Order: sequence, then structure tokens, then C-alpha cells
Amino acid sequence: MPNRSQIQARAAMMRVRFEAAGAQVVDTPLLQPAGTLLDLYGEDIRARAYVTSDALRGEQMLRPDFTLPVVQMHMNEGAEPARYTYSGEVFRRQEHDPDRANEYIQVGYEVFDRDDPAGADAEVFSLMALQLRGLPLRAATGDIGILTAAVKGLRTTDRRKAALMRHLWRPRRFRVLLDRFAGRRATLEGRDALLNAADPLAIDVPMIGKRRATEIEARITALREDRDTAPISDSELVGLETLLNVRETMPFALEQLRDVAVDLPQITAALDRLENRIAALQARGVDVERLDFEAAYGRTSMEYYDGFVFGFYAEGRPDLPPVATGGRYDALTRQLGNGAEIPAVGGVLRPDLMLEIEEAAV
Repeated sequence: MPNRSQIQARAAMMRVRFEAAGAQVVDTPLLQPAGTLLDLYGEDIRARAYVTSDALRGEQMLRPDFTLPVVQMHMNEGAEPARYTYSGEVFRRQEHDPDRANEYIQVGYEVFDRDDPAGADAEVFSLMALQLRGLPLRAATGDIGILTAAVKGLRTTDRRKAALMRHLWRPRRFRVLLDRFAGRRATLEGRDALLNAADPLAIDVPMIGKRRATEIEARITALREDRDTAPISDSELVGLETLLNVRETMPFALEQLRDVAVDLPQITAALDRLENRIAALQARGVDVERLDFEAAYGRTSMEYYDGFVFGFYAEGRPDLPPVATGGRYDALTRQLGNGAEIPAVGGVLRPDLMLEIEEAAV
């Protein structure tokens, strides 16, 4: 196993390469204010964050990654365009696998540039691939923006679309909701009787729990409206299911998704962005004919990704976490920008995993 000094030396070398690509070196405090950040992290990281507090600074957490603090820093004081690199420790609790590290070093590269999003996507991916050159890794890519465009364009109520968007990163719950909204799943036993009652609250039982009567009435009204809403059409449902099952090399995936757009025309603009990204990757020497694209990829990752997503995985080592991950997070800059926003994309690498793979190959 690589020791700490070896990992730090590799991290420093990787950061120098990102500097040579035009990135400014930045650092963020190990202790981060917890409130806003915990709301923005996906469930996986939120559940594994080390959280503490003190009387003066309130709730804080040990840095679980660099991206959010770097976005905050840039939106407060950064110039445009900007490229950043960093290296340092991040911390994740491990409750199920004692062999996975709860502290490790990340090296990253982030691009804030509104002029050429496809070019920025290709820049980040190709620089990550260059750092990983020679390792037996499989690259996977996807695009959360295609799925979100499909959901937002469904011919159904805003309430249903909001529910699907909320659970986009929870595939099982998303599937349950989709089946229910398409009329494939029966309502819960007793629900229809409750909704059909003239006054569902006119029952002689004590009120238990924290919800007030007005909140319960509002929920019943929403359920009644949903019950009376027409189901999602078969063509849209089939289109969504086909989209989620697309798993091909990039050019063939785009071809399949263009066929899906016949039933889901709302994804056309997202597919145009994918086509531009493919061209930008080719221009940077990436072999897109062999690059995997999975339309559902990234749905269980951090929820702040909203476009291009990617990861690099050790072939033959399913026990290892991804060696590198990244993606586009335009919406995050809006959330942290106090009204300002800028397209942004970035990625992080694990030098400890890279060294471990290299040692195993010797």
C-alpha cells in the first residue's frame, strides 16, 4: 500500500500539471460551515459528513470535498473566466465498509467559463484522462441534463414533475413515482376511501404527530388533485424508459437518443449539447468511438451535478471506489451566487488509488 509521503508527492505532481494547463492554486479550510453545504450535498455525502459545532461558529463539518467551497469562493471573489486546482484531505465517515478510507487526498481541476461549455467539458475530461494515462481504467460518461429535460417537459402537472425531479437521484423511488403517475401502480389500500370521504378529518380520534389540521387538509387536497389527473401517456413513459436504458458508446448513444426525442422532443436541446461535447472531445484527441455513455449514469452521485458527468473505474477491482469523478454543476453557481451564475465543470482524482493500482500491476 502506498504511504502518505508517496501520495502527497503524486498529488503535488498532478497539481503542477493542472497549473501548467492554466489553473490557479487554491485552498479551503478543513472546517466548513455546515448549514448551506449540507443542504446542497447529495444524501450519500450528507450522511457521511463529520459534523461538529462550537459556541461562536455554530455547526461545522470537516471538508467532505473541495467543489462546493471552491464554488463559494469563486462566486464571492473570482474573476471570469477562471480555472482552479487544489489538493488536500477530505473526510467521509464509513459506516458499512471498514476497509474504505475515511480520510484521503483529493486533487481537482475546476473551470468557470461561460463562452464554450462543450469545450470546458472536454477540457476537464481530457486533462483527467491524461493524468490517468497508462492505468487499466474504464471511463464512463453520462448527462444528467438529458434526463432532467425529459422530466421537466412531461405533459403532466407541475406537482408531479417536481416530485420526479426531487427523487431523480433515488432510482427506486423515482421508479415507484413514475409507475404511479402512469397508472401502473394501485393506490395504497384505504387511500381511496379516505379521499372520497366528504370530510376526512371528521373522525373521533386524537391528532397524533406534528402536522396541523390545515397541513393535513392541504395534503388531502393535493392527493385528490393527483388522483383526478390523467396518467402520463404511454408514449412518454416508453420514451423515458428507453432513455434510461441507453448504454452505448457515445456516437451510438446519441443516435439512439435522437430516436427517443421523437416521443420526448423536450430533450432535443440537451442532445445538441451532447453532440457539441462529442465534437469537442474528438478535437482534444479523445476516442469517442470507444467512450461509454450511460444515460442513467450519475443518478446516485452528488445531487449538484446537472449536466455532463463522468467517472474512471479500475477494471477488475469492483471493490475500489472510482479513481476519478466529475461533472457540470451550473445550477450550483446560481444557488451560491446570490443572483449571479456562471457555467462550471470540474473533476477530482484519488492519487492513493492510482498508486495502489500501479503497485498491483507490478
